[in-house]
Amino acid sequence: MVLGLSCFLAFFYAKPQGVTASPEYIMELTSNWTGERFEDGRPKVSDALLQRMKNIQIEEAWGFLRRKGYNNQYEGEWEIIHPERAMTGRVVTAQYMPLRPDYQQLVKLKGAQEKRDTIGGSNSWPIQQLVPGDVYVADGYGRIIDGTLIGSNLGNAIYTNSKNGVIFDGGVRDVAGLLDIEGFNGWHKGADPSYLQEEMLTSINMPIRIGRATVLPGDVVLANRHGTVFIPSHLASELVLSSEIVGLRDLFGFQRLREKKYTAGQIDTKWTEEINTDFENWLKEYPDSKLPMSRKELNDYMASKKQ
Repeated sequence: MVLGLSCFLAFFYAKPQGVTASPEYIMELTSNWTGERFEDGRPKVSDALLQRMKNIQIEEAWGFLRRKGYNNQYEGEWEIIHPERAMTGRVVTAQYMPLRPDYQQLVKLKGAQEKRDTIGGSNSWPIQQLVPGDVYVADGYGRIIDGTLIGSNLGNAIYTNSKNGVIFDGGVRDVAGLLDIEGFNGWHKGADPSYLQEEMLTSINMPIRIGRATVLPGDVVLANRHGTVFIPSHLASELVLSSEIVGLRDLFGFQRLREKKYTAGQIDTKWTEEINTDFENWLKEYPDSKLPMSRKELNDYMASKKQ
């Protein structure tokens, strides 16, 4: 009797599931983040850090995450609107599925309860979530024909809201129009002139799968011509700083090789105490204006490695 009453009360007081994840749920998903958040619950990784991340190599980011136990955060084999440009940003997720009328009707009902029915078709709903620095990331289950999630109209809306672009495991249309949107970029699986049909939006800011990767709302994405890496927000700062240190080590090693102070074998294996000391002294003389991080960040990092 007690169990039955408990189940009834849990059902009675349960908050109905909407199209969009609640801020509370997003905070649970990203509970390792301790910094500032947006109103929707997503971690607010700083714009300055996003800018620094553009210079990080995909392989370095991938390797850092693997060392932390995150083995499924990379996806490749993209078509890219502007492959010469890198893109970073805070993820807003959306999931699409093959059309099922009864489910679609429920999504429309839930969308109306969230007051989304006044802003156009459901494929425009995630765009309304975007703020500057966001990247719209959508699971379109690889569909291209009849799975074109945006054309130039929605592309303009996306850039207006986010000043960024998209990553779609699915298709796009009107690539010529998308190319004309200054500052916009996109990673997608193919282009087709067809419209979005027999496919429906099912959720916004829920966990999704993008190819090989699991993606959460509030992740930070690093995207360039070599692929995309989805980085848990709580690891973003450490990843950037660690990768920047690796870059400085490379500069030091290249310089010493040109000077013939060390052999390639010495630089390409675990460094001796002599080389490590030389590197630390080299860092002290390196101009602050050329450092990718602040001098304090560098000093704190180097001190932590000695503990």
